[in-house]
Amino acid sequence: MESELTLRVVLENPVPDVDYGLQKGRGNDYETIQTQQGVKGDLRFEFSVRVNEGKSGQPNFLGPFAQGTAADRFVYLDIGTCAGQKNTGWSRRLKIPLAGIGWDLITVATKSRNLLETRVPGRGGDGGPTCGTVKRFSGWQVKK
Repeated sequence: MESELTLRVVLENPVPDVDYGLQKGRGNDYETIQTQQGVKGDLRFEFSVRVNEGKSGQPNFLGPFAQGTAADRFVYLDIGTCAGQKNTGWSRRLKIPLAGIGWDLITVATKSRNLLETRVPGRGGDGGPTCGTVKRFSGWQVKK
């Protein structure tokens, strides 16, 4: 049975004056949506994915925001020129794993009509926007 699940990514303390957006679509056929510029404070991105049972019995996330293989799904935040910004030297993407979202969290979130949220750092060790696969990752929690 397929369910719909709302996810929220909170990007903590992003680099000011840099654009960040959620990638919708794959390969060369994608668009960046919910574009926001880094300011003092956090940025939030909310979106829905569909989920069904994969071949291994694990959740399989589907839809235009789910990237990667069924065994290794993630979402992308586009940064700087990848998000369509013209006046920046930053051109990055941040990969946020969906691993760790098990059936227990999905069941609680969908039955209570809540969402799942994760918080990720907005700045990397070089002081610029975090990029690549997020390393300091607290996982996903049920939120209202």
